[in-house]
Amino acid sequence: MIPGQKAQVQAQFGPSAQDYVTSAGHAGGADLDRLVAWGRKRGAPRVLDVATGGGHTALAFSAFTPTVVSTDLTLPMLEAARGFIRGTGAVNVRFVASDVEALPFRDASFGVVTCRLAAHHFPAILPAMKEIARVLRPGGSLLLQDILGHDETELAAFILEVEKRRDPSHVRALTHREWEAFLKAAGMTLIDEGVLAKSRPWEEWTARMRMTPAAKADLERFVLDSPDRCREAFSFTIEHGRIQTFSDRLILLRADRD
Repeated sequence: MIPGQKAQVQAQFGPSAQDYVTSAGHAGGADLDRLVAWGRKRGAPRVLDVATGGGHTALAFSAFTPTVVSTDLTLPMLEAARGFIRGTGAVNVRFVASDVEALPFRDASFGVVTCRLAAHHFPAILPAMKEIARVLRPGGSLLLQDILGHDETELAAFILEVEKRRDPSHVRALTHREWEAFLKAAGMTLIDEGVLAKSRPWEEWTARMRMTPAAKADLERFVLDSPDRCREAFSFTIEHGRIQTFSDRLILLRADRD
C-alpha cells in the first residue's frame, strides 16, 4: 500500500477496532461457513489470515488448524483481535503486524491464506496477490472473500460513492472478471467460487465507521435522491423516509498457487 492509503486505513479502523470484534456480520454467516468448508478440505497445518480485522476468520480456522498466524496493518485492530481470540481460550493463533504487500514470512510458508472482507481497501491488488502467492506453498490455496463489484457502470459508480462516503479508506470492489485476471497474473488458478447476498442493517453499518451526523445525513440524501434503479439493484429498504437496510453481493474465491 502507498503510505497515504496505509495511514487512512489505520486512522479509519483503529478507533473502530472493537466494533468489528462485536459485529454480527463479521462474526459468522454463510460466507464464513463457505471459507471454513474449503479450509477443512485443504487441511493445511499452517494458515495465514491476512487483514484479520476482528479475528473471526482466524478463530474459526484455529478450531481445526494446528497453527494460525493472524496479521493486520492496524495495530489497535490486531490487539482487539488478540484479546478476543485469547478470551475464547484459543492458544494456537499468533499475531503479527504487517502489510499485505510486505508479509514477513519466507516463501512457501503456508498451505492456506485467508483474506476476508479486506481487499477492497488494497489500492494495488496485484502486488498484494503476488505477495500472498509467494508465501503459499505450491498447490496451496488462497481463500478470499470480498465485496463483488458491479459490471454495470452506473450501478458500480453509485455503490462506490455510497461506500466511500461511509468509509473514505474504501478503494473499489472488483468484478469477477477482474479477480480472475489478477489471480492469474499473480500465479494462481481459480478453483472454486460462489456469490452470496448479504443484508446490511443501515444504522449498524454506518455507526461502525463513526460517521458524523452531518456526513450520515448527506449520505442518506445521496441514496434517497439517486435513481430508483440504483436503490433497487442493492435492495434498499426505506420506511418513513429513512433507510433501514440494503444488500450487497459477496464473492468467495478459492485459488490455488500454480
